[in-house]
Amino acid sequence: MDTTTIFRRYVPRQRVFWVLLVCLFSFFVHLGAPEVSLMESRNFVAAREMAAGGSWLIPTMNGELRLAKPPLPTWAVAALLKVVGPTQNLAVLRLPAALMATLLIFFFWGLARELTREQPAEAAAPGRTAWLAALVLASSLLLVTTGREGQWDIFSNCFMVGALWLLVRGLNSAGASYGCFVGAGVLLGCSFLSKGPVALYGLLLPFAACYCIQRLNPAGRARLRAHRGGLLVALLIAVLVGGAWPLYIFEHVQPAALAVAQTEVTAWRERHVQAWWYYLNFPVFAGVWAVVALAALAVPYARRRSEAYIPYVFALGWLLVTLVLLSAVPEKKERYMLPLMPPLALLMGGMLRHWETSRTLPRLRPADGVWLRVWAGLLLLVCLLVPVAMVVIKLPGFEPATLRFGAALGVFGSLAVLVWRQGWQRRQPVHLTGASAAGMAAVLALLMPAYPVWEARKGDGSLRHISDVRERADLQRLPWVGQQEVHIKQVWNAGRAIPTWHPDTTAAELPPLPVVVFSSDPHVLEKLPRKWRARLRSERIDSFFLGRTAKDGWWMVSLLQRKVNVNECQSISYISNCTR
Repeated sequence: MDTTTIFRRYVPRQRVFWVLLVCLFSFFVHLGAPEVSLMESRNFVAAREMAAGGSWLIPTMNGELRLAKPPLPTWAVAALLKVVGPTQNLAVLRLPAALMATLLIFFFWGLARELTREQPAEAAAPGRTAWLAALVLASSLLLVTTGREGQWDIFSNCFMVGALWLLVRGLNSAGASYGCFVGAGVLLGCSFLSKGPVALYGLLLPFAACYCIQRLNPAGRARLRAHRGGLLVALLIAVLVGGAWPLYIFEHVQPAALAVAQTEVTAWRERHVQAWWYYLNFPVFAGVWAVVALAALAVPYARRRSEAYIPYVFALGWLLVTLVLLSAVPEKKERYMLPLMPPLALLMGGMLRHWETSRTLPRLRPADGVWLRVWAGLLLLVCLLVPVAMVVIKLPGFEPATLRFGAALGVFGSLAVLVWRQGWQRRQPVHLTGASAAGMAAVLALLMPAYPVWEARKGDGSLRHISDVRERADLQRLPWVGQQEVHIKQVWNAGRAIPTWHPDTTAAELPPLPVVVFSSDPHVLEKLPRKWRARLRSERIDSFFLGRTAKDGWWMVSLLQRKVNVNECQSISYISNCTR
């Protein structure tokens, strides 16, 4: 049975519409609002050079080899640049990541459907638990923040979740289902091409371990044996797809590849090191669903209530094994918690289904009522505080007299009334679910434009930046070099490569002159070999600040050229005549 038939049979069109609507607000609305991040700068610079004529198999970043991360996300952005042309528009450049985030949600929806298909309570409302879990995942805080950035994690996790879905679907099939296993192998390879073995370790390993333990019974072992051929096909395809690029790199730039591999392994132990308990606050990253997450993790309370809708022990084990594996790695970042979100969303989907069903009983159980009241109370508090915060912060364009403030007041006021009446007083989980998803969408739609305003609130708008230097017509046709390594964010904002110049090496040669030199040191000539100084002259022609305030530091822009007769080159407007 193909994917289209699956969705037509089990998924009403209304559910698809609501998931797409949540994804639209979560990943696409005001996509270009936040400024470019460090990880995005690296990816976008590499994609820009690739699309401008660089190698697609041996990527570069600012003119130097970029082998630290596999190239699939860079290929996606570079392909987009080939279609739309050179652009600095962040909303456009983040589209591949947003599409991957949306695809991840649908992959997870399919996976959750497969995992809950045989649960005893599914007959009452087929597919609803999986649908609720997909809605929760799509509007969870960590997915929203990660899905709106053009970095590698969302790609690798998206492909891995898709691979898990197809693997489970293939194992659940009565026939051979080689199509599912072939697709799973391709997605496994794509995940490796996105961020190496990270998702294999953080998603596949804990899921496979818990799934195999769950299948220790005779029927489960028989099902695994029946699909040995399909699993082998998936493995072979994954190795072929995922190993093709590393093999190519090893054959063509072996010394550089080995050096990068050693650096990356060392970074796992020494860079961004955090304590083992760093990830224990992961329920907070569920965002508006944090109370639901805590309820789902309260094992004595949640297990006997949720296991009719989800395989609770399996989902909890998947989550805990993932947490242990992630915590065992010294290097930790918030976005590395992404593999925790799918099992957590599955647990929350089961919790929501129990609460919905409990409302059909003659009397709501006291423990359920307490959790629903806590959830409603926190939502109510957030809805009331958002307009108050807008007044207190006094951001330009968001004052009480503005249209944005009026819209926020109306939306969050309406949500507060809904939460009070249906959530707090009547304790209706369906309305709380809708209010949570709508509240997250409202924050993104109405308040996301405030993000760049908030970032720039203490900045000096009169400062000159490297983007202003980029606009100078007299410098656009000249080569640019950095006497020290130029920060990758500055390279991105420059719109072109600024490779680091190493004139102190034995094989160093003068670049084509004249050349624009970026330096933090005003003494450009003194940093050059002595044999060159008598033949060259340096003239400071510009400068720029590195941040929004003067205290962030500044760099100088100098023009380096041969010493010539003054009459031949009197001003910067004639520098094109001052050549070798």
